[in-house]
Amino acid sequence: MVSSKRVVYWIRRLSELAMYGWLGLLLLGDLAAAWQLGGAQWLVPVCGLAGCVALMLRQKYRTQVFLAVLGLSFVATAAIIITGQRGLPGMAETGALLILMLGVLRHVEPVRHAALLACLDLFVLMMEANGRVESGLPVSFLLFASWSMTAGVGGYLRFQQERRKEAVHSVRRAERLELARELHDLVAHHITGIVVQAQAARTVAETDPQAVLPALDAIATAGTDALTSMRRMVTVLRAEDGADRTPGVTLADLRMMTDRFSAEGPKVAFEIGQGLDDRTLPPEVMTTLHRVLLEALTNVRKHASRTAWVEASLRRVDRLVVLRVRNFGSDADPRISRLGGGFGLVGMAERVEALGGRLHAGPTPEGAWEVVAEFPLP
Repeated sequence: MVSSKRVVYWIRRLSELAMYGWLGLLLLGDLAAAWQLGGAQWLVPVCGLAGCVALMLRQKYRTQVFLAVLGLSFVATAAIIITGQRGLPGMAETGALLILMLGVLRHVEPVRHAALLACLDLFVLMMEANGRVESGLPVSFLLFASWSMTAGVGGYLRFQQERRKEAVHSVRRAERLELARELHDLVAHHITGIVVQAQAARTVAETDPQAVLPALDAIATAGTDALTSMRRMVTVLRAEDGADRTPGVTLADLRMMTDRFSAEGPKVAFEIGQGLDDRTLPPEVMTTLHRVLLEALTNVRKHASRTAWVEASLRRVDRLVVLRVRNFGSDADPRISRLGGGFGLVGMAERVEALGGRLHAGPTPEGAWEVVAEFPLP
């Protein structure tokens, strides 16, 4: 079964080929007009060819190629006006300018620069209509209508992209605040242990001085663990609210979560590899593993309700701990594939990267949907 991501890829490829085919037909029309009229009209297909080349390079040099085509079109129009030979506007040239403007309005930052470039495009198009054609009013109207429609589409795409960015920013901010709460809880947990062990050492110091040394070692270990947690999560700010906190996540909690999911939804096969226990994994990694597993299973229930079964595993690979969750028997939700992951996955990626790890979510060659989180071990 073909994955939705592959379908979207081929749709984009075919759309690109259709665009170049359409521009090629327009360029043939420009060449026919230049063959018939001769003279300065040969500058028109040259501009059209330059526009086609610019479209091929637009992903890497978006602003540069747009300005280059604008400048070439301006020079060609000025040359036609100077020679006094009126003819026809460039069809391929105009199409390329409109497509390039669409990309500029969508991607160029800041937005005022994109708007300025769009206005320059309108100026060049109006100059083309009135400078190359004897009676340029109807052509001016058609070009202005085309420019307005393209500008509207580009503005709408820009608005949707900004909404997406704002949503991703909000999710990341919320995740960082949640990480800050966990930082508070983890450090409080370590400090409490240090205080208890210090009080115990003080109590036995007079009667059994030898027992003080193991207590001091335990205090030093707890202090090192607390500093490690703070270094890995210190970039976040603590939220001033009363959200629930769960600092004591264990491997048993992960297994209990998969058991509850199996009872209410698709069956989950969860395997914990050798060499992993509650002492092996730092507390902040355990908490993040719990959140990633919860998010992955929730996405299965929301976006792949027809899945047959879920495979989850937690293994140690060299100096990494790897959580892998795969669901089989159901296509991924095309909305997730198109957007590059849901907002929950955006938050999980932020959380994983804050601990020095990385998160990947996407289809596998076997037709499954997979979420993989990797964490470095101290």
